Parts: sequence; structure tokens; C-alpha cells
Amino acid sequence: CMTINKVCGSGLKAVMLAAQAIMAGDADIVVAGGMESMSNSPYLLSKARDGYRLGHGELVDSMIKDGLWDVYNDFHMGNAAELCAAECNIPRGRQDEFAITSYKRAQAAQANGLFQKEIVGVPLPQKKGDPILIADDEEPKKANFEKMAALRPAFDKEGTITAANASKINDGAAAVVVMAREIAEKLGVKAQAKLVGQASAAKKPEWFTMAPIDAIDKILKKSAFSLDKIDIFEINEAFAVVALAAQQQLGIPLEKLNVHGGAVALGHPIGASGCRILVTLIHALQEYKKKYGMAAICIGGGEASAVIVENAGYSRI
Repeated sequence: CMTINKVCGSGLKAVMLAAQAIMAGDADIVVAGGMESMSNSPYLLSKARDGYRLGHGELVDSMIKDGLWDVYNDFHMGNAAELCAAECNIPRGRQDEFAITSYKRAQAAQANGLFQKEIVGVPLPQKKGDPILIADDEEPKKANFEKMAALRPAFDKEGTITAANASKINDGAAAVVVMAREIAEKLGVKAQAKLVGQASAAKKPEWFTMAPIDAIDKILKKSAFSLDKIDIFEINEAFAVVALAAQQQLGIPLEKLNVHGGAVALGHPIGASGCRILVTLIHALQEYKKKYGMAAICIGGGEASAVIVENAGYSRI
């Protein structure tokens, strides 16, 4: 048992390490994934251990300090997203349009019950009466498309990143069971997907938003795949501009990208998102009877990770 901290990539990195452990013969079966409770992120008193003297103290938001702050450039991850938007010439209108598409796809997937197979309801105990069962993500229902264009930029008054075209602050968890094929066959377990390949890449910290492009290029070369061989892409929408930059630079068809919406609509519980996009990808491959999918996620600090999976049931279709 171990805990991984790779910021936004933690959940996906856990799966990648699980696969490596099995391939190395160090494990047979591994439960891998991630979780994040951003609503429970505490505020910190940085000098409380030694005691405060005369003068004001300061409360530090651990959610921002530990998860959303670039320590190398001393700015918010949103400022890095602004750099990406300027570098790739992706205007505010295009980002808002992509965000609306993300919401509409997530809403449609919810309405058609397409998330049900990948969701485990969480009962919330109440002081009185029966527990409340949360079986649907609440975030997609909160969208107000009419207000999106009127929102002020969040990080730069002349910028393009807003609360609407950035991912939301959420709690969440996701996990998968990883095992060798022969173990699955021995136990009579029906595989959902096969991990075909994995890769990580890195850039300067302020360009983490564009690192998925390098990770995708790398994994395609490692796996001897062409881009058009991938049927569905899940690229984490830390910001709409992250997915748009990859789509634009690599030539990914929009109809193949985040087909059930992304983190702009569903939220981005940091530690969980890497595994969450993988779970969503696997179920989308099954739903649309497609063979290959790719999940990629940018990681604060300059990195990105990507995996290619094969729908294990494709040969039976």
C-alpha cells in the first residue's frame, strides 16, 4: 500500500505504477486510483508551531498552496493557462464555446444514463432520517450559458480564463482493478480494457498546460500508433484551453474529444481526475463500440501523463 502525490496526475500515475508492478512480477492484482476532497482542504497557520508575536497572522489556503500554485513562478495555475491561450492564439470565445460543449455533452450523458455504470453512489448520513444517496454528479446541472460571456477573467483583467471555462472545485474518487491477463482468466474475471501503453513528458513549469501534447506524441511513438488509430480521447480539462491546445496542435477531431464532457463540466478533484478520465474513457469505448482510447492529463509543475487502452470487448462486438 502506498500513496502517490503527483498533483493532478496522481490517479493516473497510480494506474501506471500498478501496471508496471504487474509487468515486473512484483504484484498480481492491484487496486489503483485516486481521491480528493477539496471541500475539506484546511486553512493553515504557517507560524503557529513556534507561536505568533505582535502583529497580524495569516491563514493560508492549502488547496491553493498545495494544489493550484506554481511554486517555480509564484503564480496560480490559471496564469499558466493564460500563457497557453496567448501562445496558441485561442481566444475567449473559443474557450467559452468549448466549455458550453463540455457541459452539454455531460448533461446529455447524464440524461441518457451513460454515467451510471461508472458511478458508485455515496450515502451521506444525516442527523435525522435516512442517509441521502448521491448517485449523480451535481456540477453539470449548474451551468448558466447566458451568464458565461459576462463573467470577468479570473487571473488577468485582460485575460481569457474565467470560472466558466476552467475546471470546477470538487470532491471525488475513482479506482480500477489492474491484473495480469492470466490472473484474470484464472479467476474468471471479465476484463474491461487492456492497457496498451503509457508515457510521461515534461516542459518548463509554466507550460504544463501544453505538456499533454508531448505526452501524446511520445506514447504514439512508443506504441507505434498513428493519431487516427485512436477512436476516443479523454484530455483532462483543467482549463478548456488545455484540451483545445492539444486538439489544435495535434489535429484531434472534436467529435472524438471528451465525448461525455470533461472537467469543465464534471469538476476536477485533483487526486482523482487522472483515474476518473480513464474510467470514463473505458465506458465510452464500450458504449460506442470503439477499440482504442487515449487518456491524457496535464500536471502542475510542468508534466503530463498519457495512456492508451484497448476495449477488451471489442473483438466480441
